[in-house]
Amino acid sequence: MNWGTVGADELSATLWRERRQLDFLLFLLETQLLHLRAGNWHRLNFTAAELEKVLENLRFESLARGVEASALAAEWKAPDHLTLPALISIAPPGIWPELLEDHRRGMAELLAGIDDAVAANVTLLEDSQAPAPLPQPGIADLAGDTDDLALLARDANVQRAITAVRGATLPLLRDFLGLG
Repeated sequence: MNWGTVGADELSATLWRERRQLDFLLFLLETQLLHLRAGNWHRLNFTAAELEKVLENLRFESLARGVEASALAAEWKAPDHLTLPALISIAPPGIWPELLEDHRRGMAELLAGIDDAVAANVTLLEDSQAPAPLPQPGIADLAGDTDDLALLARDANVQRAITAVRGATLPLLRDFLGLG
């Protein structure tokens, strides 16, 4: 049974890896949201670091996807830099239109869940940044200095988390999927 081309096999494998990373990203966003709702602000440093790692992995997968999609377009004698819907439309009859459309649908569903989780995370993180009270004039006591340091650390972790969460919008992937 001849199912298609080497380029389509490679693109499909790359899309599976990317889907796995998207699913993991959604898991991390949901995990962070649970910690935020539970008041576990001390976990922000860990959740932000994990989000940054998976976003780095997704950047690598995005590059791999671009290479594989370009190679497949060349193999199918089509212009370079096609979106997934465009590749689906020129796919030879057989399994590839259906399989590539399944990837597109699955990734679109994951992105919809990611969008919801990003919005919820950003709302909670931004709401946590109420202005700190102004310091009282006079001699600062040691406990006040410790509280100020903890507040500064928390604010830094919140900013890091907001930046990581906003990075999860993945506009290049949306464009490739034809969701732009």
